[in-house]
Amino acid sequence: MRATAIMALNSINMFTDTRLRVIFVLLGAPLFLGAQEPAASQAQLIEALLARIDKLEKRVSELETRTVTTQVTTPAVQETPVTQNVTHEHEPPTGGSFSTPNLRVSGFSDINFGATDQRGSKSGFSEGQFILHFSSALTSKVSYFGELSATARSDAGMGSPPAPGFNFEVERSIIRFDQSDKLKLSFGRYHTPINYWNTAFHHGQWLQTTVSRPEMAEVGGGFIPVHFVGGLMEGALPSGALNLNYSIGVGNGRGEVISRGGDFADINNNRAWLVNLFSRPSALYGLQFGGSVYRDLITPVGALAGTAFHEWIESAHVVWAKENPEVIAEFANVTHQQVGVSRPSNSQAWYVQTAYRLPSSARLWKPYYRFEYIHIPKSDPIFTGVPSLAGSVVGVRYDISGFAALKVEYRRQRRPDQLRLNGLFAQTSFTF
Repeated sequence: MRATAIMALNSINMFTDTRLRVIFVLLGAPLFLGAQEPAASQAQLIEALLARIDKLEKRVSELETRTVTTQVTTPAVQETPVTQNVTHEHEPPTGGSFSTPNLRVSGFSDINFGATDQRGSKSGFSEGQFILHFSSALTSKVSYFGELSATARSDAGMGSPPAPGFNFEVERSIIRFDQSDKLKLSFGRYHTPINYWNTAFHHGQWLQTTVSRPEMAEVGGGFIPVHFVGGLMEGALPSGALNLNYSIGVGNGRGEVISRGGDFADINNNRAWLVNLFSRPSALYGLQFGGSVYRDLITPVGALAGTAFHEWIESAHVVWAKENPEVIAEFANVTHQQVGVSRPSNSQAWYVQTAYRLPSSARLWKPYYRFEYIHIPKSDPIFTGVPSLAGSVVGVRYDISGFAALKVEYRRQRRPDQLRLNGLFAQTSFTF
């Protein structure tokens, strides 16, 4: 215990010393610059100071990950995605007794405006999802995380009995045991760690740069299983500067509606499983790349009742998480093969999104662009309700504060046998 305490104090001291060095460099820069008369010397000094600050920032980030849990930083500084591994907004204490759970609550919401040239569509405002996050330390190694959403209904007040104004959904409910950084076991309802977007950006729209999600990762879209009910083992692998992380999960596959997970129970006696592996190399701070494999057996209802299909999903991603620039690229291939039939069908989806936070006094502005593509062959009987797509999104985000943002984007989409769709969308999103 004494050795552990000494190591923790040393880490904190290193963290504090590094912080002070950054502050002294920043405060001392004007004095050094004033002492340099030639313009060339000033330029060289500025470059040297910026390089030194960048190195110190990286060192501070490394020390922070050892001493505290990574938190969501304000977008005016850097929007660090919230990953599935950082679902908790605080690290449970490392000792002592717990007489009551240490509950923390945070929230997200958004208000939207949309107008398109689609025939019969109506422009106007809409209320986005109201999201609450609950995190609680139960012991020094056991913690809980929950996410609850309320979504406005278009048929509110209709029917008999009248439909309520909002649908409430338990988006995530996870209890986790942290044995160490290398081994964390959890059980519950997750956002399936099958691709980057689905685990980095959750239901709070403030977390993501854009107004909209890529359609391949759209909640309720059906291309990938967005939610997963079961157990997950995750952690870091011994890999040196490569910083490899893994997730291995077993649980219920898709429900009778393929866009939903098996919340009540699986629809058959075959469990879905997945393996996810990604790297965050130390040498390239901000870079992440990796891939996932998902396997399930689907037994649809309706016209395909009584027919079973194997489902394989392979995905890969490359992400540069810094905002100058921000680059996110993902690809997924979904294979459906009827049991007893040798010929499978393959559906593909991919997108590339880029963004750049403007420098100096304009750094509250962040323009962005995304191109996305989905191809669903006619031979795929499972994805008959999932449309193909080729579309572009261009927009800009303005951070009103560290907790609220305004976004405006233009979308242009093309689908088979349909007219091109043009639309203008605006959103104010915030966290509280």
